[in-house]
Amino acid sequence: MNKTQFVCAECGYTSPKWLGRCPDCGKFNTLVEEQVAPAPAKTRAGAGAPSFSKPVPLSQVKYEKYERVSSGIGELDVVLGGGIVRGSLVLVGGDPGVGKSTLLTEVAAHLAKEHKVLYLSAEESCSQVKLRAERLGLNPDGLLLLNETCLDNAEEAFLGAEYVVVDSIQAVYTESLSSSAGSVGQVRECATRLMRIAKSRGITFFLVGHVTKEGTLAGPKVLEHIMDTVLYFEGERTENFKILRSVKNRFGSVQEVGVFEMTGEGIFGVTDYSDLFLSDSRGEAAGSAVTPGETGNRCMMVEIQTLMAKTAYGLPRRMSLGVDLNRLIVLIAVLEKRCGLPLGTQDIYLNAMGGIRLNEPSADLAVCAALASAERMIPIDRETAVFGEVGLTGEVRGVDFAEKRVNECLKMGFKRVIFPAKNKKHCEKFKGKIELVPVSYVSEMIKSVFPS
Repeated sequence: MNKTQFVCAECGYTSPKWLGRCPDCGKFNTLVEEQVAPAPAKTRAGAGAPSFSKPVPLSQVKYEKYERVSSGIGELDVVLGGGIVRGSLVLVGGDPGVGKSTLLTEVAAHLAKEHKVLYLSAEESCSQVKLRAERLGLNPDGLLLLNETCLDNAEEAFLGAEYVVVDSIQAVYTESLSSSAGSVGQVRECATRLMRIAKSRGITFFLVGHVTKEGTLAGPKVLEHIMDTVLYFEGERTENFKILRSVKNRFGSVQEVGVFEMTGEGIFGVTDYSDLFLSDSRGEAAGSAVTPGETGNRCMMVEIQTLMAKTAYGLPRRMSLGVDLNRLIVLIAVLEKRCGLPLGTQDIYLNAMGGIRLNEPSADLAVCAALASAERMIPIDRETAVFGEVGLTGEVRGVDFAEKRVNECLKMGFKRVIFPAKNKKHCEKFKGKIELVPVSYVSEMIKSVFPS
């Protein structure tokens, strides 16, 4: 008979019962329940002896071709790397009400037309899932529904299924552990069991994951390590546009971003980004600049907005949405030291339009342009785009995909682009089609944007 013990996630201390504080390392709430299986009986050499796997030279390893199936939603296929890989585990996390269940219901309905799909709903009844499907205009006859929270009882229903949606992993439990559903031990044990089923039977699992108030996936970190693909569904409840971001993908790029629009008829992928991350009033007010951001295999024009206000206290406040706060603080220091802009007594707020995150350094020069515009109270021309990486010396460094960025500016109707001088050679072919302004230092960018 299997027994359970409690193991500290920090130092590995084991205890026969749960303790609020680990006696060894002194950490609180780190003891996690684990199942202890009895050691297998040793067998004699010869008949019945266990067979060991032999190492294979790298040159003799054969390529394994992964079969991909379309999910029916183009933006989701892009984030997954070209489609759903058979026998993989996909974890979709996000805030409550962001649209995780809606998205996977549409995917399950599309796959059910040609495949056997099981929707395991541990949080909602089958009637509630049917009401959501009817609201979305879906009526797939091949979609099987099951309302069950015990994974041991639901395992029999996986036989013959090709795709399984588990909504959610924090709501299911296994009877082998005495802890409640959603605990660290239950989430890890259930995810490990689903992984073994997926790899042995070739079943593709979609798991819905809850997030904590800090925005991370609830449960142990090993949950993300087990998964083949981890997706985050982001967006405010009051906004129609949602962003699906890949943070881990064993079968594709982790830089891909999918944009979706939530409507009363369902959730749809957005392929036209022309007005999504740009405001209609750009160029009228000071403090905004447009930059071509590279996310995965696509380039999107993103507007960066800044606001400055005289600080009421001794320490000025810095706040950033969509751009790393530490990066913003560094750029403010560069503008103060290298360009002489008095920003030390100003509260500075920065925002990237549309809720997108600009993690690449090519947005540095656009942030500096927006800050200079806000400080001088002079708007930047709405047909000017800026991109480039900024160093601590005030130097503008070259960036990747400069040719692709300039081409996107040209497609979107921009007439001038300010970019690093080191990328000038790659952008010469656009001369005559768009005004090219190469710069080597941040001060040159400020002079070109504000000639007066």
